[in-house]
Amino acid sequence: MQLMRGVIDPELGSDIVELGMAKGATVEADGRVVVDISLTTAGCPLRSQIQKDVKARIASLPGVTKVKVNWGVLTQPEKAEAMAKARLNVSKDAPDTAVAATTKVLLIASGKGGVGKSSITVNLAAGIAAKGFTVGILDADIWGYSVPRMAGVDGELRSVDKQIMPIERAVGDGLLKVVSMGHLVEGESTALMWRGLMLNRAVQHFLQDVRWGELDYLLIDMPPGTGDVQMGVAKMLPRAEMIIVTTPALAAQKVAERAASMGRNNYLRIVGVVENMTAFIAPDGERHEVFGRGGGEALAATVGVPLLAQIPLEPTVSSGGDAGEPIVLGAGPGAEAFRTLADHIVDEAVPPVEMESCSARMFDAVEAALDDAGLDKLDGR
Repeated sequence: MQLMRGVIDPELGSDIVELGMAKGATVEADGRVVVDISLTTAGCPLRSQIQKDVKARIASLPGVTKVKVNWGVLTQPEKAEAMAKARLNVSKDAPDTAVAATTKVLLIASGKGGVGKSSITVNLAAGIAAKGFTVGILDADIWGYSVPRMAGVDGELRSVDKQIMPIERAVGDGLLKVVSMGHLVEGESTALMWRGLMLNRAVQHFLQDVRWGELDYLLIDMPPGTGDVQMGVAKMLPRAEMIIVTTPALAAQKVAERAASMGRNNYLRIVGVVENMTAFIAPDGERHEVFGRGGGEALAATVGVPLLAQIPLEPTVSSGGDAGEPIVLGAGPGAEAFRTLADHIVDEAVPPVEMESCSARMFDAVEAALDDAGLDKLDGR
């Protein structure tokens, strides 16, 4: 039931447990999990989206062999109660975050530094944007900010109506929106000597006070490890999902297990593993496994999630980041690997939310009825 608190009704903006849609779950001895969910109406178009999210979160747990969803329909009193809760959340003075409920949030995490996590974040974001989506990048690695240079977005953040405006860059038919501490300091070499509470507060500002607007995806470049920032983001964005980055080295794989453990302890879904710097392919085609082999596969097997991609060790990946031109927009084995990863995320692993929904129409109808009746609150009747 805690895992299902990360499944958000995209229109009502609340999780299905709070709305009373998740009625219960039964765990069988053979690892089969049966979940009972009631929708606002039997023909709700969001049914497939909710089913994907529920199954993805529960199936990611070790020991789960199968997930089955039994569907029902909320009674009229239950619908009224769900709408009352949704209206109450909407009417609050300030939402928990400025990230829309329809946004798919991906935390790009690692157990240690130096595995290329920022490079993965920027190239995956650019690859998704190139497919026509609007993608936000939040550089939550406050100490080790590097996203502005890698994404090729310069300048200072400006404020409009007390809200921070992201720096934007068009990518193909899509758009990148970037926010980083690198946009707030004098230069890239400026050192930030902040304690954990200050770091967490900075990320909180980026989530609450940035005018992100409508995003299809928000990718968050997490700092390495399992500290204050990680726990703070997990608390503020319970619907977020994690991609764990590692290298082929056994040491990196073992440390990365801790990041996955932190995510699961906070009821986040682990989407899968990306192995970076897999091997260097020489011009003659010879493969050189500079950092060893098998780390990504071992991590994926241990955590019980798929290995999403193996990114080759290629000089153009680094040079593209230095020049602010993500390699995913270019050519070569690295570019192809990133584009394949972006395709897999959008098409299968974390598809965008489709916005046609019965709940939106119901919500609008209730709002109109309230206005007609001269009421400003829904009391459950």
